[in-house]
Amino acid sequence: MNTDNHQHNHEHKQRKNVINRLARIEGHVRGVKQMAVDGRDCPDILLQIAAIRKALDNAAKIIFTDHMENCLVDAVQQGNEEEVLQDIKKALDNFIR
Repeated sequence: MNTDNHQHNHEHKQRKNVINRLARIEGHVRGVKQMAVDGRDCPDILLQIAAIRKALDNAAKIIFTDHMENCLVDAVQQGNEEEVLQDIKKALDNFIR
């Protein structure tokens, strides 16, 4: 669901990288679910959950960097930087709670 108010008429250079990372994370989550189904030890499951959280954080960093390098630069060139800054502030508020 896209709730952005600004137009994305530019290339996100890291889109393929992010999609690939999210696909790996998705597989990792399925693996951890199977660990729970199989009755694996809780510390093992928790370790894998921590790895997933780190992987998600790393994906978020790439998305944020890509946004700063592409969306924000484009917004400044288009003269609507205030709108994009508000969008990123809202996104950060939702991400960092």
